[in-house]
Amino acid sequence: MDQQSYLPAAAVRARFGVSDMSLWRWSRDKALGFPAPIRINNRRFWRLGDLEAWEATRGTARVDTAARDGEAAQ
Repeated sequence: MDQQSYLPAAAVRARFGVSDMSLWRWSRDKALGFPAPIRINNRRFWRLGDLEAWEATRGTARVDTAARDGEAAQ
């Protein structure tokens, strides 16, 4: 049996450091290829494997929020 992990919207927002509006925009941008959520009881969940595969296609585009905010600059 293949077990899959699912992340709720809050965890996906935290993972990428974005707002709920960004997730909404990403899901509608066909060129971006962001994975579609699965709805369970009207709540959104994403397959962890789908998110990891999408991240792999993004290369080094992931931003370190501490460095971006200048906290790491000493």
